[in-house]
Amino acid sequence: MPIRLAVLLSGGGTTLQNILDHIVDRKLDAEMACVISSRADAYGLERARNAGIPALTVARKDCASPEEFNRRIWDAVREYRADLTVLAGFMSKLEVPNDYINRVMNVHPALIPAFCGQGMYGHHVHEAVLAYGVKLTGATVHFVDREYDHGPVILQAAVPVLDDDTPDLLAERVQAVEREIYPKAIQCLAEGRLEVCGRRVRIRHD
Repeated sequence: MPIRLAVLLSGGGTTLQNILDHIVDRKLDAEMACVISSRADAYGLERARNAGIPALTVARKDCASPEEFNRRIWDAVREYRADLTVLAGFMSKLEVPNDYINRVMNVHPALIPAFCGQGMYGHHVHEAVLAYGVKLTGATVHFVDREYDHGPVILQAAVPVLDDDTPDLLAERVQAVEREIYPKAIQCLAEGRLEVCGRRVRIRHD
């Protein structure tokens, strides 16, 4: 049976589209259970509707507390029987409940533990990379725990930082490897090849 995915997003949904493309091309053994956005105007919801996927909005501003916000999200994830929750540009703090430990993935645009943590997202990351002067950066797929960018690392891919890079140019190269390793990590889970041992994730190659 294909693994059932719940995708959480807040914006345009380019990561969602990449995952959908991999499913259509039969490179990813998964199906979309639902898409949940923290913003009603997120274009990712339109992408979901165009693909016939249930599209829901759980807006933080409509909730009385962070606890209500998280409860409503996880109620929806459970209602649609998602096996794995995939963060795809989700810009709100998510509290992972016990039954979804090691069942939530995210991709971060740097090589964790470098350039990560609260406030480090999108162009903020690439600007920090260039300001620091490092020669390598990249992307990291990791399980999500209850801290920012802290859960066990599943896959990483490096890209060079070039002398004439701008944040936009660097972002393009990082996003290219994100598009490769995120579906690959999901497929490894779908095939039952991921084993979490403390902070280490082992990938079986049998």
